[in-house]
This record gives sequence, structure tokens and C-alpha cells, in this order.
Amino acid sequence: MNYSTLTLFDVRIDVLDEATAVEHIIERSRQGHGGWVVTPNVEQLRCLSGQEKLRQLVSSAELSVADGMPLIWASRIQGSPLPERVSGSHLIWSLTEAASGAGHSIFLLGGTSSDIASRASRVLMDTYPSIRIAGSYSPPYGFEDSEHELELIRKVVAKEEPDIVYCGLGFPKQEALIQDLRKILPHAWFIACGASISMVAGERTAAPSWMQRYGFEWMHRLRQEPVRLFKRYILRDIPFAFRLLGTSALCRVQNSGRLSAAVPTED
Repeated sequence: MNYSTLTLFDVRIDVLDEATAVEHIIERSRQGHGGWVVTPNVEQLRCLSGQEKLRQLVSSAELSVADGMPLIWASRIQGSPLPERVSGSHLIWSLTEAASGAGHSIFLLGGTSSDIASRASRVLMDTYPSIRIAGSYSPPYGFEDSEHELELIRKVVAKEEPDIVYCGLGFPKQEALIQDLRKILPHAWFIACGASISMVAGERTAAPSWMQRYGFEWMHRLRQEPVRLFKRYILRDIPFAFRLLGTSALCRVQNSGRLSAAVPTED
């Protein structure tokens, strides 16, 4: 499947809509080819802008789709518009529906408490009765610092041999874990989906569609978790979002100047 890409703050974003991304994953899985998907948002772009090693890790993903309206706005300002936002919280539904029809199995890895992944599994089975749930597991807090826990995760996931793994453990823990798990499950697809598993389980609620459409989803999440998210959204992400938009505008001006210089003039 051919698709174009663009760059925002040195991070590759694939120009895909959600339906095309789902089609790509299902078709590649049907062919026996694995891969992984990252869903960069403003917070992730901000973190990646100062961490070369982490940026290299994210750039190795087969698909990189924009989760967040500021990225969509930036792409439009830059002159290379993305077709739509493709979030992990949407993919977990649309990809599960497609996997159900294709006979692919899924594994849910994540959640903020021990039963979140299993609760989310039951919700998905109720919604898509023919979906094959290979398994679910919610690692404890601090799993990334425990080799014992990491080995347990490897064994639990590898034993079930799922076709698709939703990894909702927060950035960048989930991306690092995916890189590790891909070594033992090279034919599986891994989706870095953040809080999506908790949303499916009902522990967190998704923002109304109009808030998502106009880029106000952060306000909904801030209202749910004001103490944890105030510093992130108000002090870090909003200023960075303006910086992102300004950089995109400058990029467009520079590109226009280069194009103008390349046009031959008549003597």
C-alpha cells in the first residue's frame, strides 16, 4: 500500500485516514507480516523533540498516525494536510471490528489496575461477539523496572500468540515494551494506544465527539484528572502546540520561497 508522509518536529507522520490504516494492518496480518503502530500527539511530539534515541525508536514503527487535532492543524498550515485524526481510542474499536471479520485474535495489555484489561475484553466481546480474545493482562505499576515482571509479560503474551496486541501503558513505556515483545512475536501487530483500554473498560470516559472534532478533548481529560494533568496540559502542551503551529507556518513560508526560486524566469 502506497501512502505519503510528512514531518512534524522531525517525527514522521503517515498521511492515512483511519479506514486505510485498519485495512493496511488487517491485510498485512493476513499475509503473515507483523508490525507496530504509534499514535503521536502533542505531548509525545514535545517529548520526542528533545530525545534522539526515543525518536529513533518511534520512527521504526510501520505506521505513525496523528492522534490530536493540533497535529492536523499543523499539517494544514504546513501545506501537507492530513486527512483526519487517527487516535488509539478509535482504532481499538474499528480495528477490533475488522479483526473480528477477518478471524484475527487480539490481546489487551494495559490498564491502570489489575482487572482493567479483562473488563475491556468483555466489553469488546459483547460488542463484537465473533472476536477472538487471545488474552488480557494489566501489569502492575512500575513493571518497566522489574525484570521479573517483564519476563512474565513476555511469557503471558507469547503463550497466546495473538495476531494483534493493544498495548495501553502510556508513552514511552508502551513503545519500549512493544520493541521488546516484537522480538518474540514478529508476526503480530502491536498498537500503542495509551489510555484506550481504560476507556473501553469504562474507567475513563471519552470526550464528546464535538470536543474531539474541535480539539478540546484535553479539557475533558483535564476535568477528569486535574491534579495529574494540569502541569502537562496547561504548562507544557498548550505552549508547545503554539510552537508547533508557528513552526509549521514558517516551514510553509520557507517551502514557498524555495519553490519560487526554482521557477525559471523569462529573460
